[in-house]
Amino acid sequence: MQVGIDSFAAAYTDTSLAVSPSDRLREMLEEIEYADKIGLDVYGIGEHHRKDYLDSAPAIILGAAAARTHRIRLTSAVTVLSAADPVRVFQNFATLDLLSQGRAEMVVGRGSFIEAFPLFGYRLEDYDSLFAEKLELLLKIRDNEHVRWSGEHRPALTGQGVYPRPIQNPFPIWVRVGGTPQSFARAGVLGLPLMVAIIGGETRRFRPLLDLYHEAGRRAGHSTRLKVGMHSLGYVADTTKEAADDFYPGYAKAVTDVGRERGWPAVTPCQLRRTTRSTRRPNPRRPGRGSRENYSAQQGARRHLPHHLSNERSIPTSCETHASYRTDWHPSIARTSRAARGRPW
Repeated sequence: MQVGIDSFAAAYTDTSLAVSPSDRLREMLEEIEYADKIGLDVYGIGEHHRKDYLDSAPAIILGAAAARTHRIRLTSAVTVLSAADPVRVFQNFATLDLLSQGRAEMVVGRGSFIEAFPLFGYRLEDYDSLFAEKLELLLKIRDNEHVRWSGEHRPALTGQGVYPRPIQNPFPIWVRVGGTPQSFARAGVLGLPLMVAIIGGETRRFRPLLDLYHEAGRRAGHSTRLKVGMHSLGYVADTTKEAADDFYPGYAKAVTDVGRERGWPAVTPCQLRRTTRSTRRPNPRRPGRGSRENYSAQQGARRHLPHHLSNERSIPTSCETHASYRTDWHPSIARTSRAARGRPW
């Protein structure tokens, strides 16, 4: 299993837009450097094209982080492939792989926000076909130095070489999915690692979709290659109750703000309590009972954060939707091999 952090490089703190973008990115690089130092496995940067976030060019942020780290893997979270050129995406991350000495990877998806489509001249009506076509091309570029390909949404390639080539072969490409069964099945058919983005709800409810992914992969002959990751909200404290009490105000505001754009109802404390209850796991000493996750093991890491990261009052009231970036380190990605299928994710 690997555990790491995803960040959207939010442009705000608890005092709204009080921090300068330059200072925010500098602090983020310090956070990635610290994550590497304390032994986290991976750090991911999202991609958005809106005022709230500073992650419109994640490969550049990750390239800066590569020069300051030694072991941690560096990934997108996610690359909005539908609105990007797969050739350029591959070149950016191949360059990151060279800079990091083979520590780069990418998670690709269609994007949960839609501002990238009109910004780069794409139609939302082509939401699905754009991703399918561009994923096909990206995989072809990964597997072939010289590419012959034609499609509907991009000029054809007639044997051109795509450079540079990464250190890792094959270069790790994950597919990010939400809750669409077709997306789970497609990743299985292609034999690609799956990153499940769980913005809300109980993790166990995704189990039937994971079964679909594994079954599609098995039928396509990829059963030994399949991996599953989970991208989810997280917050670190001494107890589950303390974590929920501290986390709720920012969580409620962030998810409710996004919900206004998407037609979701407002978040309630009951919803968060249901989510924390889903972290119960079997207690071998008391059959039929569960034991809650205890996060106290993370306290040593939290106590030794640089000052600007350890101020308890700096928890943003408008915190990032998918990951933290201030006070505590949040386990936001848990990756497993197929052998771990018995787990709820």
